[in-house]
Amino acid sequence: MTAVRLRGIYSTALTRLLLDADHEVVQASPPIRERFDADLAAAPAAAGIADTDDRQGVGVSGDPDAVSELVGLLTDELARDAMVWSARAPRGAVFDGVVSRTLGSGAVVELAGDSETPATPELDARAPDVDAEGFLPFDDADGYVDEGDSLRVQVREPAAPWGDDRPLLGTDIEVPGELVSLVRGEEGASADARGERGTELVRTTDLLPAEAPDGWGVRWERDAADAEMDALGSALSRAVERAESMEETLSSSPSEGVAPRRVVAPQATAWVWFGRESRFALDGRRRDVTTTMPGHHRTKAAARSASDAVDFVEAVCATSGEFPVGEFPFGAVADQFGPREGDRIALGHGKPDGRLITLGRGEVTERDDDGALTLRREISSSGTYDAIGTEREPGDVAVTKLQEGRWWYPTVYRGEDGERKGTYVNVCTPVELFPSVARYVDLYVDVVRRPDGEVERVDADELAEAVETGYVSEELAEKARSVAGAVENAL
Repeated sequence: MTAVRLRGIYSTALTRLLLDADHEVVQASPPIRERFDADLAAAPAAAGIADTDDRQGVGVSGDPDAVSELVGLLTDELARDAMVWSARAPRGAVFDGVVSRTLGSGAVVELAGDSETPATPELDARAPDVDAEGFLPFDDADGYVDEGDSLRVQVREPAAPWGDDRPLLGTDIEVPGELVSLVRGEEGASADARGERGTELVRTTDLLPAEAPDGWGVRWERDAADAEMDALGSALSRAVERAESMEETLSSSPSEGVAPRRVVAPQATAWVWFGRESRFALDGRRRDVTTTMPGHHRTKAAARSASDAVDFVEAVCATSGEFPVGEFPFGAVADQFGPREGDRIALGHGKPDGRLITLGRGEVTERDDDGALTLRREISSSGTYDAIGTEREPGDVAVTKLQEGRWWYPTVYRGEDGERKGTYVNVCTPVELFPSVARYVDLYVDVVRRPDGEVERVDADELAEAVETGYVSEELAEKARSVAGAVENAL
């Protein structure tokens, strides 16, 4: 049984999933405590699960064994379009880094080359094979920082591979935790809690059986305000063990030496991206607990402003006794939050290795309430169209037909004179039409139709390689091949 702390829009669904699998949910938020008839104590967590900033998925950080177990559960229990990547710069990892350049508010620090393995051995194959970089705000640096400097830094906040952000770094070394953290180079105890409870937590430190190692200070976190004495003692004992282990490694590893390199990674971080099928599977888990509209997680992932609207609809339905049924109301959601005709949206082309590539932006020229959308893009660059082989020229037009929930989408390329230059059909996880982006993960294998009518399936070898490396499951790959075959026959 693994103790897990949950935060974010997926918390209710994931709490149901974890409890059904005999795991323990701890430090639950007030809404979760109200919804579940279960003991959700403010106890230490072996791992935490929280939304990514864009709500596309979750980050799982904590004890490496716990992270591996939880990621396995999520991918086993959710749909085939849940995809996993391990972080090369997990939460709490310490690196000897090199400043590659400075920006206005901080420095970009090179952390480790692609020879460094992630902290979760079971997920090695699913760590993006790229150099790890982090961002060190000048306010969080100990002293002046300039290009070429070697620094010992720690990861404060990891970054999902599909986002634009780099992991956030600091130069202070901590053993982070949700109830208590230990800070190297400090003394005594402090509390991130107001009033008498904060004072009480500081005084409680001396009453607990565990004692921070020399040179480490105790900082009680906000969630500690709701914890019982036993939980505080257990949390401090765990933190002390981790600090002692980290201190041994840090003391035997001088900061001046080979860099960039990872010094120690007491925790692991993995990222789980939820595709459309997985979001609807999570809706089902949540519906077992409380009133849930069709597309609850799909709508909340689309826009932060949608959260209050979804909560309002569900509250009204729960009060009136009229529960939402039927299909996802794409038209109503898109009318309220987008995309609408005339909007400009991007093609968010996710890759199985976790990267996100934007294939330009275009104008929505048509959109219906069933989730069909036409996107028009003007081509401004020269070259050739991938796999089609025809010449790409400025002034060409790309017309893309997208359908919410479909496993493929076609793009027709035409010259400035209207002459057809070919059709490219992307095979991908089910498309989601968010207000500013059409989002999916490309599954490599695609189908092209050339101007002379020749039809060819392409990039099947890349799909096979992605299966071999663990980026794509065999089940998902078989679906991609099936879709590609159907498209090939139709063309």
